[in-house]
Amino acid sequence: MADGTVQRRSRWRALLTDVEPLRHSADYRRLWFGSSVSQLGQQMTALALAIQVYAITESSFAVGVVGICAFLPLLVFGLFGGAIADAMDRRRLALVASTGLWLLSVVLAVQALLDLRSVALLYVVAGLQAGCFAVNNPARAAIIPRLLPPPLLPAANALSTASFNLGFTVGPLVAGVLIGWRGLAAAYLVDCVTFSAALYALWRLPAVPPEGEVRRAGVASVVEGLRYLRTRTNVLMTFLVDMCAMVLAQPRALFPAVAGGFYGGGSRTVGLLAAAPAIGSLAAVVFSGPLGRVRRQGLAVLLCVVAYGAAVAAFGFTRMLVLGVLMLALSGAADMVSSVYRSTILQVATPDAMRGRLQGVFIVVVAGGPRLGDFAAGTVASITTETFAVVAGGCACMVGVGLLAARYRGFARYDATDPRP
Repeated sequence: MADGTVQRRSRWRALLTDVEPLRHSADYRRLWFGSSVSQLGQQMTALALAIQVYAITESSFAVGVVGICAFLPLLVFGLFGGAIADAMDRRRLALVASTGLWLLSVVLAVQALLDLRSVALLYVVAGLQAGCFAVNNPARAAIIPRLLPPPLLPAANALSTASFNLGFTVGPLVAGVLIGWRGLAAAYLVDCVTFSAALYALWRLPAVPPEGEVRRAGVASVVEGLRYLRTRTNVLMTFLVDMCAMVLAQPRALFPAVAGGFYGGGSRTVGLLAAAPAIGSLAAVVFSGPLGRVRRQGLAVLLCVVAYGAAVAAFGFTRMLVLGVLMLALSGAADMVSSVYRSTILQVATPDAMRGRLQGVFIVVVAGGPRLGDFAAGTVASITTETFAVVAGGCACMVGVGLLAARYRGFARYDATDPRP
């Protein structure tokens, strides 16, 4: 009887989140904790920015334009930021970019306290934030494989996803309540305070210069990274399928309109909708233990992105808040598993000398894709309806993944025990 109980407990532990990366490296532990705390404030700011733009303009299209203002800086600074990360100390680069993000949070807090009501200023700040983010994240992401051995990277990516989505869950929920109680400035001020944790974690890291042949940052370095990516179809597919999900089926910009139009709610409902995907992602993280044992990681990515599109399409038909939240949570769970495997394929199959540049492309896709998706969803909704925009986007995502899987058939056969880019 005792042996059976021990075996059942062992099976349950194998299903739960693997926290070995946190025990293995104190540097990674601090980096993870700093990111977790700062994500709370950043997601509060993201929701506050959308609510503020909508409050000034009463337009979903205007909220979508925030995404366009952020996309160009993400594209330019993501590519060149990755090239810089392959040419200098990645810790120092991340520190500089993180300081810029903190200063921009201060600007948002000040404009809210002064009640400037300037959409143009909000667009400018969103663009500058995107530029700093696009430099910061490739440097940080390229650091992680230097802190942990390859077998721990799937678990580390699951923990990183948990960090992001914990902020994405708690941040919008707290922001919705805090904005309703104390106004927009309160949400921006929390971001200013919490960002100090990320700065501290980076400050404690040792120097992390790139390994291998170091190329001078510039156009030639960026082109070299893009040429490398073009011929490595497994890594390329991790970007393409994510674009299907984030550009075609990202309903985030519609949440302020959907909260009232579908469910008759206000800022708290917007916060709940924004948090729902992250709630689902966190639920998936809790039971992410088996993810490190999956070999057919490419096939897993394809199935998860199709599931994401189906959940988003179903969300478009809901008119009960609990069902809408459930569909968004399912989309978040599918996206979390996809994200873990996409990140792992990129980290393991890419040489260190090229990681910064490909992480820069990764940031362009992962962060820029949703911003293009915001613009696409806002534009389609302004021409048709919010329902059509959500349902059509989810269906387009599923069709796009099917076409890509047919074009690059080798991706479904990608084997984690024999990683080939």
